[in-house]
Amino acid sequence: MAKLSAYEREREANIARNRALLEQLELKQAVEGLGFPEKQAPQKTKAKPVQPAKKVKKEADAPRRQSARLRSAATLDPNESPSKKRKREAEEQERLAKEAEERIEAQERERLAKKPRHDDLNLIALTDEDTAAAASLSTELQNIVQIRTRRPANPEAFVFDEDSEDQAQVEELRGKLQSLKVVARAKVTENRVYSAAYHPEPTKDLIFFGDKHGQLGIWDARAPQDNEDEHNAETQENGKYWRLQVHWPATSQSSISSVKIDPIDSHTVYTSAYDCTIRALSFTSGVSREIFTNDETLISGMDVVPSGHEMWISDAAGGVTHLDLRQDKSKGKWYQLSDQKIGSVSINPSRENFLLTASNSKELRIWDTRKLQSMITDLSLDASTTEFDSEIVSRFRDSKEGAGCLRGEWRHDRSVSSAYWDPRGRGIVSTSYDDAIRIWDIHSPAFESPKPFPSARPLCRISHNCQTGKWLTILRAQWNPNPDVYPHFTIANMNHSLDIISCKGERIVRLSDSSKITAVQAVTCSHPSVVERAATGNASGRCVLWAPET
Repeated sequence: MAKLSAYEREREANIARNRALLEQLELKQAVEGLGFPEKQAPQKTKAKPVQPAKKVKKEADAPRRQSARLRSAATLDPNESPSKKRKREAEEQERLAKEAEERIEAQERERLAKKPRHDDLNLIALTDEDTAAAASLSTELQNIVQIRTRRPANPEAFVFDEDSEDQAQVEELRGKLQSLKVVARAKVTENRVYSAAYHPEPTKDLIFFGDKHGQLGIWDARAPQDNEDEHNAETQENGKYWRLQVHWPATSQSSISSVKIDPIDSHTVYTSAYDCTIRALSFTSGVSREIFTNDETLISGMDVVPSGHEMWISDAAGGVTHLDLRQDKSKGKWYQLSDQKIGSVSINPSRENFLLTASNSKELRIWDTRKLQSMITDLSLDASTTEFDSEIVSRFRDSKEGAGCLRGEWRHDRSVSSAYWDPRGRGIVSTSYDDAIRIWDIHSPAFESPKPFPSARPLCRISHNCQTGKWLTILRAQWNPNPDVYPHFTIANMNHSLDIISCKGERIVRLSDSSKITAVQAVTCSHPSVVERAATGNASGRCVLWAPET
């Protein structure tokens, strides 16, 4: 404590003397007027038991943001070489990207805790509580005309004896398709487009796009906009779109691997995703419900039989699951048909029992599903068996009863990324990481015989760059589903264009527009009933409609 000066000591003494004098004279009011503090008696309080303090959970303080310049100023080497500088900057960018990803994942985990992953979800929940968007989408979906998605096709359609007849069909198609232009553009999904399906409604251009983070974008590409900007017509988005978060969490763990329209009920859309679930969105009820889950294996694709009652599902464990949609989802039966991931599965549209699989084991295979489903009886297995691993499948294939289970097998030089039947059920197109598109044509008598298909070279092999790398969706050749036109398919080109190729391997047309498209249109689909329609999507969620200009 600091020592008092002589003046301060004298002042304190005077105050004490004056106070004592006034108290002797009983002038209490005067004492109070001088501002002397009065000693108060301690208050009597009733004792209470000790209460535990409430523990308040403190959130960890977020790291203080600091610019990269200040962060590196202390350690920056003034004699740093250009190569070291480039390396340091690359590492810094990678670190920042990783931090951003971790931040997004943390936020998504928070959000996920509030969302029911396996529950039925209505449009309000799917649109993230946007009631206006939910109401407009409900009106849009209920106004769609009910139509049969997949029409039966004749396996012998467009089979000619003379090459000139095939060429005439190609020329007729070329005349229609070369007029296709970019007529509509929009950022339909927030993230990279993984899959797409074109609705069969002939009076609309309604396309469904599945993205990397489990979001289903619904785009009515020709719908008039509420607020059109004539001054920015070149850059303005076209049509109307809605974004539904049908799969959770909204991260790359929920990428929508395939989108399918129900073949007999065009008011139902199926989506499969990496979150190990398949959901069905009903237009009439506006509810998305889970129809299948395995809770452990990534689902890579699916297909629905033409009758609409059954589904085949491929997964990353090399298996396929048969699901009867009329039964409980727990009744599905799983068959391991490969030791590596099966990337796609396709059901023959005219002969439902022939199943086509493409896998990372470099093999394209055709299976007779009647044989697979008789495995329990033929091997005298327990009737409750629902999983058939590779050992059981191999034992069955080697048995007398399993003869003809594997009907065809064709090996590629690298992983087979996709393989699909054409609308007639006799042509096959496959894409592979060996930079080739292969086309097969299987004659009808081969399907009627119980023997395996004759091992043969493909009808043609087309060189095509399929090296998409990490940031692009895998390229898949997709048949036009219209059975009334000469079979042809679409596939993205790494030069930012769209290739349309005939079932004989001839390129019909290559569509491009460098003034409007500056990215690879990795995902493609075609209208099931209108020939002059195609849609594509890229890695940023931007989608394009190709149609004749009006």
